[in-house]
Amino acid sequence: MHMDLDRYRILPGASVCLSDRNSHETQDRTKPEAKARLRELKEEIDGLQERLYAESSQALLFVLQAMDAGGKDSTIRHVFGGLNPQGVRVWNFKAPTELELAHDFLWRVHKHVPGAGYIGVFNRSHYEDVLIVRVHGWAPEKIIERRYRHIGAYERLLHDEGTRVVKVMLHISPEYQSARLRRRLERPDKHWKFNPNDLKERELWGDYMRAFEIALERTSTEEAPWYVVPAEQRWFRDVVVATLVRDALLAMDPQYPAPDFDPADYPPGSFE
Repeated sequence: MHMDLDRYRILPGASVCLSDRNSHETQDRTKPEAKARLRELKEEIDGLQERLYAESSQALLFVLQAMDAGGKDSTIRHVFGGLNPQGVRVWNFKAPTELELAHDFLWRVHKHVPGAGYIGVFNRSHYEDVLIVRVHGWAPEKIIERRYRHIGAYERLLHDEGTRVVKVMLHISPEYQSARLRRRLERPDKHWKFNPNDLKERELWGDYMRAFEIALERTSTEEAPWYVVPAEQRWFRDVVVATLVRDALLAMDPQYPAPDFDPADYPPGSFE
């Protein structure tokens, strides 16, 4: 099942218009074949993650951003669920605490960057400080502008120190978001996910799209690329994201470390 992923990558310096991007495309794939492919990809990822953990010299940071009801939680569950939890760390960034606000905006994320041998997944991230902060005017424009530069330098640092960074925006339409928010009200088991404030944020949809476009344009680099993934067909979204994870790990090419002993010194009879 070959897919064109280059169409989702934001090239460095490219301009971005999210309204021109299809949020529900499937590249003519079917749900059954996507589901089957996802199972294959997860097996590949599982094997690569074991090699990454054993090698313990590189790390993968996978950043997920989306509008409310964009599917971040379900993406993490479907793509990373079932992997060895010993080698995967997921962190969800909510509103910053007083302690976090007393430091620079990158302080609270840096301590959760995966160490060597691990896959780290950020559910929201340092990009909140150039998205929601920009939309609501919680920081002056000159500070927001500086943050794009700080983010670029920070992600280059991670890359140079052995952490591969891949960033995904799950792209949905306002109509899709409306349907998902209504679903949260209609299902008692989803009431806990509904926040009345989400309806106020919907009124700022255009501002959020522009904030995303600027962030994508300013911070998609060779070292830390952005991908805008159509997310309304969740089965297609999952296979795209899993392919990005698999491809990143393949490019890292983790290897099992050579043993510090000679296996030939321990013939089968040694254990009898």
